[in-house]
Order: sequence, then C-alpha cells, then structure tokens
Amino acid sequence: MREDLLHFIWKYKKLQLENLKSSKHEAVQILDVGLHNLLSGPDFFNAKIQIDEQLWAGTVEMHIKSSDWYAHNHEIDPNYENVILHVVWEDDCDVFRSDNTVIPTLVLRDYISSSLLQEYQKLFYHKERSFINCENEIADTSNFVLQNWLEVLYFERLERKTDLVAQLLKASNNDWERVFFVLLSKNFGLKINGEPFFEIANRLPFPVVRKIQGNSLQMESLLYGFAGFLDDNNIGDNYYDSLKKEFAFLKAKFHFLEPPHQKPEFFKLRPSNFPTIRLSQLANLYVLHQNLFSRVINAKSVEELYLVFKVSASEYWNNHYTFGKVSKNHIKILTRNFVDLLIVNTVLPIKLSYAKHMGRDVPDEIINIISGITSESNTVISKFKSLKLQFPSAKESQAVIQLYNEYCTKNKCLQCAVGHQLLNRKP
Repeated sequence: MREDLLHFIWKYKKLQLENLKSSKHEAVQILDVGLHNLLSGPDFFNAKIQIDEQLWAGTVEMHIKSSDWYAHNHEIDPNYENVILHVVWEDDCDVFRSDNTVIPTLVLRDYISSSLLQEYQKLFYHKERSFINCENEIADTSNFVLQNWLEVLYFERLERKTDLVAQLLKASNNDWERVFFVLLSKNFGLKINGEPFFEIANRLPFPVVRKIQGNSLQMESLLYGFAGFLDDNNIGDNYYDSLKKEFAFLKAKFHFLEPPHQKPEFFKLRPSNFPTIRLSQLANLYVLHQNLFSRVINAKSVEELYLVFKVSASEYWNNHYTFGKVSKNHIKILTRNFVDLLIVNTVLPIKLSYAKHMGRDVPDEIINIISGITSESNTVISKFKSLKLQFPSAKESQAVIQLYNEYCTKNKCLQCAVGHQLLNRKP
C-alpha cells in the first residue's frame, strides 16, 4: 500500500460517501475534499467536513498508519494544528492535538471497493513487467484520453526547458537576443559539447557579436578564439592564420581578455558534428540573419524555420573537418534532423518564454510547429512503440519522454491519466 493511493481515493472521491464513520463511530460527511497540496504541510487544504453535528473547515492529513503522525513528528509542527480529519489505511493509535483533544480518524480501507484495489495491485505488482507498470494495458487506453494527456505532457516538458531561459534572462538583464544566442550555442554543441559551447557563448562579449556579425571571418575567429582553437602555431594554413590575425585584432579593438576555456571535444563524434564545423555553421547563421531572434520569434510554421536555418559552414570547411587537414569535398550544411533538434530544444522554449513575457497566447502556434517535426528515435521511444503506440510527430515523442522520465520511472501512476483510466476500469 502506498500513500499516493489514499490521496487518489480522497481527491477523486473513489470511496463510499454514504454512512461514513470515524474510528470513534462519529458520522462523517465530506462536503469538500479540499485542494491537494504537493508541497510540505498537510495533504489537503481548505476541506469542509461535517463530523456529527459540527461543521469543520481546515486541513486533512493522510498516512498508511495513524502512528505515522508521530513518526513524522507532526505533533510538534504548528502546520498541522488545523488538521480536522486524519485519513488512514490502518488505525493503530489515537492522534492528539496540542490541547489533548483527539483528531477524528477515517479508516479508508473500510470504504473502498475491492475492484479498485484489484486494479491497483495489477498496476503496481506485475512480476513479469520489464519496462513500465502499465506495459500490458497502455495500448487499451482511450485514444481521446491518451492524446489529451500527451499534449499536457508535451507542454510540461517544454515548460521545463524554459527554466534555463529564465535563469539566463535574469543574468543578462532581460537581453533576449543574448539569451537566444547562448541557448542556441549550447544546443549546437549537442550532448558532448553542449556545456563547452554554452560556456563559450556565455563568456563572449555579446556587444562585440552584434557589431561584427556581418563579417564571417570575424565571427568565426571570435568563436574559435574563445574555444581555444587558435592557440596552435604549427598549423601552416592561410585560413587558420587569417583567423588568428582577426582574433588578435578584435581583442585589441574591443579590449576583451580571452577567458580560460574548456576546449570542445572531438572524441566519439561523427565528423559532421566536430566542433570546428558546428562553430562555423553557428557563425554563418548569424552572418546570414542580422535579425535572427526576430526571424525565429515571428516564424509561424516549421517550414519558415527550416528556411531560417538553411545555412552551411564556410567554404574552407567544404574539404576540411579540422584545421590544416584536407578531406573529401562536401558542403557542410545543417541537416533537417539537426535543425529539428534546434527547434525542439531552442526555438520553442524561447518562443514560449517570450510569448509569456509579452502576454501573448501561443500554444496553437507551438503545436503547429512541433507537429510538423518528425518523431525522434531513441531507446525509450522504441520501447513505447513496441507497446503498439504510434508517434506521428515530435510532439508525441517529446511527451512520451516526459511521461517516462517523470511518471513511469518514479511510479507516479496515480498522477498519470493512463493510470487514472486503468484504476477506473470495471472488473
């Protein structure tokens, strides 16, 4: 038995409501279950309960055993002074207020159906399950319930991605263009170089970026210089020498110091993801669009965004992946899959954050864009697909990642719409 089942039963009134009696045989009538409290303190606020002839308004606390009240030291916590009803699974002792009056106790096990318990046990006690609790039942969930829940989950995940935006805004005094540049740089680095790219962008003097972003060589030299790629004196390459010269010029002109840096990695990366290539593409994106932030914010469709991100690395990189080493000729353009990642992890979080800041409503616009992006492929998505679920777009795949990470792995089935429907099944 888990305490969250008691919360579920109480919150959704999944108990027999007629002829309720406290452990002391007092008549109990639930007029309002109250508001579920997910933070510290009693479990439900502003409940209204009639006990015998007395109407009470206050908080409700729940435990598996009555004695848990003392195990959790509630008797010395003033936050529990207004508890009007103690709801438990097993009543093993009396609980007293500070004035030595007994808090009425309702023993929940006496007032719930056996079918609810059976469904609960099916959900949590599958010995054969290998992935998630409801792996044998999730495909039978109502499509209406599932699709609505996935949309909620998608926005939950998107909201979480906006946390970093909020932190960066606070640190930059609400400089939206700078925040977008830093977040975009981080995601250009993907998983392996995300943090080094984030540090590079965060430490760059952004007023300098604004001044030079029309010049490809200067933009690249700034990024490569801050990445620590211009420290080698043995490359023997005209392009490399030009970058070094430009970086020295920028330092002298704008009076900035090159900070200590964590050099980006090449190890375990495909050549197309080498930091040399990604930094050149990032530089040229800003050269191509002097008003990149505005272009992204005003884009209403995924097709518009694909046009914005139609950019390649500088010509030098057509036959190079690293400085000074010639390779087979190949234009290093941003691929559709890479742009999809940028949209999911950078563009949509910044769009949602900016819309909130401006007091605009954009969920439909965001759904339109995310629904036009192909579902990503990873181990979690593959396992859900094996359960006969379909993911036509990144909206569903992002939602399922949120479902798995925040609900399935944490056994929060009773806070999940799928779990709700399974517990409400008729035997």
